[in-house]
Amino acid sequence: MVAITGASGFIGTAIAKQLGNTRAISTRGGISPIDLESCEAIVNLAGETIAQRWTNAAKEKILSSRIDGTRKLIEAMRGMKTPPRVLASASAMGIYGSGFLKEVCEAWEREAIRARELGVRVVLLRFSTVLGDGGALQKMLPPFRLGLGGKIGDGKQWTSWIHVRDAARMVQFAIENELLRGPINVTSPNPVTNAEFTRELGRALHRPTIFTAPKWTLDLAYGEMARVVYESCRITPDAAVAAGFRFEFPEIGEALRDLL
Repeated sequence: MVAITGASGFIGTAIAKQLGNTRAISTRGGISPIDLESCEAIVNLAGETIAQRWTNAAKEKILSSRIDGTRKLIEAMRGMKTPPRVLASASAMGIYGSGFLKEVCEAWEREAIRARELGVRVVLLRFSTVLGDGGALQKMLPPFRLGLGGKIGDGKQWTSWIHVRDAARMVQFAIENELLRGPINVTSPNPVTNAEFTRELGRALHRPTIFTAPKWTLDLAYGEMARVVYESCRITPDAAVAAGFRFEFPEIGEALRDLL
């Protein structure tokens, strides 16, 4: 049995489907050790969405939902007769950047690592952009389907991505592989530039991608959060690959064609 916080979200739903025998755990109220009994692994995904304008109030919710939820989870683990073998706790590739999202990821990981005090193996899942029926891809599709999609700025910034099915499989792999511990990058082995991503998305939809979105328009629409959309990030899944993980969708073109 695997307990999952954030099981109703886009990524949580895919992971629950991949794992099969799971139990959804809410972090909004208190968590009892009884809620976790008989669970050999815990996947911790719960947190306020970052896909919103980052007002001061929103920032507080984004940070506190992750820290408080993870803290409640570990305190409940302390009360278990037999703690789980592994905690796979979410983080994000934002940890490699700067600013607010980096601070959130670092604080979230610090809280999760406390489970090691209980003898629990901790895996930190640093998610890249997960592509599937939900999340970032669904927000991109409307303008692209109308033939209004295009690159952001000069399109040279790097985008790290992963097919949702590979993301769910990698989480299962991390749970089952005793050699994996600490941070792993949940991402495909082939990051692409924004221009390449735009071109492949247009091909998958059979639509032109001739437009360009200046970065200032995203700043105007989303404020500080816009940096998540257009900042360059090029990461690779070295730890998972070294441990033997194999991808179903290593290339962006085949991933998008499968999804669309």
